[in-house]
Amino acid sequence: MKRQFTDLREPRPAKRPQGGSCTEALPGPAPAPVAEAVRPAEREPLSVLVVEGDERAAECLVVGLRRHGYQAQSVGTGAKALRVHPHADLVLLDLDLPDLDGLEVCRSIRAACDTPVIAVTARDTELDRVLGLQAGSDDYMIKPYGFRELMARMEAVMRRVRSHPSSAEEQVVEHGPLRIYAGIREIRLDGQLITATRKEFDLLHLLASRPEHVFSRKELMVQVWDDAWSRSGRTIDTHVSNLRSKLGSCSWIVTLRGVGFRFGHP
Repeated sequence: MKRQFTDLREPRPAKRPQGGSCTEALPGPAPAPVAEAVRPAEREPLSVLVVEGDERAAECLVVGLRRHGYQAQSVGTGAKALRVHPHADLVLLDLDLPDLDGLEVCRSIRAACDTPVIAVTARDTELDRVLGLQAGSDDYMIKPYGFRELMARMEAVMRRVRSHPSSAEEQVVEHGPLRIYAGIREIRLDGQLITATRKEFDLLHLLASRPEHVFSRKELMVQVWDDAWSRSGRTIDTHVSNLRSKLGSCSWIVTLRGVGFRFGHP
């Protein structure tokens, strides 16, 4: 059953509904909105697509995002999301949709483009989180959540996206048959294109760029996920395992038990 959301439009404090996702009711226009503090005024407003089957939940998110300077729209099905997502800068994706499984929607978006996706769901087991990351989501939030945390995670994801230069002339990282093109975000092994998610690419590029350095889990969480506060859990292990499988060898990424990870050679 879908959870209820706190109505962000209420001008006065209200009782929090049981099991809601937006756990913080937002006040009216604030003198210093969070979005203005983290995004330069000259930058175009971020376009956010909310994919949520619960109409009230979707309205809650859209109203809150618009109040904080975002351009936001919502769709209620996976099919609609697959039609309109190319126009969004970021997708907030509920995994429990009425027509399609959210994981399949995430995989389809990731296969079609590199638009960042944040899974926003009540699926809260470790396996659920692993599956969400494997499907290509850039972050994974469990309902109920705080609205300020959601915006912070959105900005963290977008900072990582914006930090990658668009010039295809950027230096290529080469190690034997492996070539990593940072400018166009491509991985090729023996000339063959290796399909990778955004975080898989970022992880491999970071390791390959400093092959003599051993990265701790905390370093990887900060530099790849832009997250200094969350525990890594199986997030890093899942991405390392996926990369080893796609590269056809465990030797490309070496695990130093109890220490961290470094780039290797097959």
